[in-house]
Amino acid sequence: MTDRYLDYLSREHARLENEIQLESKRPRPNEVLIARLKKLKLALKDQMRSWASDHASSDRLTA
Repeated sequence: MTDRYLDYLSREHARLENEIQLESKRPRPNEVLIARLKKLKLALKDQMRSWASDHASSDRLTA
């Protein structure tokens, strides 16, 4: 994965956070939607961590 992909994941994570906040502020928030968005957000966070870990490992191997 490239840095560009990590940027995409970061933007998508922020977009999901914004959607969660907007839905939470509604008079009758859709709790199922919020839970689904939170799961997606967590999956993105896991992907970013994995990428950072893999990237750090490859940096150590090439140094």
